[in-house]
Amino acid sequence: MIFGGMEMMNESIKKEEMMFEKNSTKDKLNNLFNVKWILVILPALFIIVFTFVPMISLFKLSIIDENGFTFKYIAQIFTEPIYLQVIWLTLKTSFIVTAISIVLAYPVAYFIIKTKSSRTKKVILMIIMIPFWISLLVRTFSWIIILQEQGILNTFLKNIGLISQPLDLLYNTTSVTIGMTHVLFPYMVLNVYSVMSSIDIQLVEVAQVMGARPIKAFWQVFFPLSVPGILSGSILVFVLALGYFITPALLGGSKNMLVSTLIQNNISATLNWPLASALSLVLFIITMVLLSILAVLATRNPMLKEGE
Repeated sequence: MIFGGMEMMNESIKKEEMMFEKNSTKDKLNNLFNVKWILVILPALFIIVFTFVPMISLFKLSIIDENGFTFKYIAQIFTEPIYLQVIWLTLKTSFIVTAISIVLAYPVAYFIIKTKSSRTKKVILMIIMIPFWISLLVRTFSWIIILQEQGILNTFLKNIGLISQPLDLLYNTTSVTIGMTHVLFPYMVLNVYSVMSSIDIQLVEVAQVMGARPIKAFWQVFFPLSVPGILSGSILVFVLALGYFITPALLGGSKNMLVSTLIQNNISATLNWPLASALSLVLFIITMVLLSILAVLATRNPMLKEGE
């Protein structure tokens, strides 16, 4: 009887311990679930409050005035030549900056991955990332010092006899393109380098062993695998170039305004907030359309499929 009672007590104790463990595990899972939801909800709220709400306000301001719904500001953008010229100049400059960044960044990224010394790689990457640690305003003013009529570049060219009169390098599309390329170049290098560093170089070596010449092995094996890096870098640089303000404002002057400069001018100078909102909305729509087209073309690109 005594042993039977003890066994029953032991069984009841074990059951209570198991129930306690289950409850404890359940509480832990609930707490973990709550933490996960908090980690998801907080960023979502941040995006909604600071991205979508301003966009909605922007949209309302551009199509609603004191008299109700109106599309006169959007119509004004597409009917007056000045606005169309500014939009075209913005798109053209962004494309040129992106293309130059690709041409400059690809050899640099390829040189980095081909460098065997890890110390040399770190030094090169450090040099590329130095601009991130310097104020954009400082970098832009540096280009003003370099490109002005009595600046470093013109003085150097005159001293070596290549020019007799200073070149007009400042306050035009040339200076804007140079300044924006300098700012956005590191983004392209890092994107291309990150993809190149994941490519197995032995694939190129195998192609050469199989009889392919080095150049052919590069273009048919390595380059297609690096296309995703070019694509991601191009999207990032192009989108950033479309909305850049400080560099075009300081290096472009009043005769070479981009959309960002025109928006700021309408906000601070003419106080035409609805027109500025309409310009922002048009720029946003153009950006989304171009990115959608680029995404569709990228999915149909055989090089990109090979790269995947």
